[in-house]
Amino acid sequence: MANTIVVALRVTLFTLLLTGIAYPLAATGLSQALFHAKANGSLVEEGGKVIGSELIGQVFSNPGYLQARPSAAGEKGYDGTASSGSNLGTTSQKLKDRITQDLERLKTENPDVTGPVPDELVTTSGSGLDPHLSPEAARWQIPRVARARGVAPDRVRVVVDAHVEERDLAVLGEPRVNVLTVNVALDKQFGQPPPAPAPAPTSSANVPGAVAPVAGAQPTDAKQYFLTPTPIR
Repeated sequence: MANTIVVALRVTLFTLLLTGIAYPLAATGLSQALFHAKANGSLVEEGGKVIGSELIGQVFSNPGYLQARPSAAGEKGYDGTASSGSNLGTTSQKLKDRITQDLERLKTENPDVTGPVPDELVTTSGSGLDPHLSPEAARWQIPRVARARGVAPDRVRVVVDAHVEERDLAVLGEPRVNVLTVNVALDKQFGQPPPAPAPAPTSSANVPGAVAPVAGAQPTDAKQYFLTPTPIR
């Protein structure tokens, strides 16, 4: 009996050391050595300060920036501690009203665009944290971005097209554009756009007025995954 208990304790101790200490340390060490940026949250830095993450979207209301899709994560959207969809069905009047308001807002903010509003600009992602848009949704916003920055649309298109990410391994997923990295590239190419005027009340996936005013990018919640990133200035 005593021998059995000793053997069990030894196995338990060995397993604890192997799976609870040795393996996590090895996995952490390898990830830091081989994939340092990704292992630390794919953070985006500008001027030595963290301004966001490539993995978590954030709100941009300045017309000189690409704007992300609506978000139902948290009270103001894009809250990394409250990832979720809206859970509103296709028969929901609340969903219909929100989409109608967003359509009107997008058409008002993009008067130079004649094509239909891309679906993803009025629909939320399942996580509420999607940092990407399709290339089509990004290009749809080019006239507004160019007008706000006082440059030719073709110059903005070059920046957007240069940041299109193709399918992983050529077959997985769809082509996409990371909103944050494109907006950082726009600032590097053309400088910062003029500050946005104080926004009128507008809608998001759950509450009116959720788009934060920005003179660049403002995080929607200080408790996001990357804590409190410094806005793009």
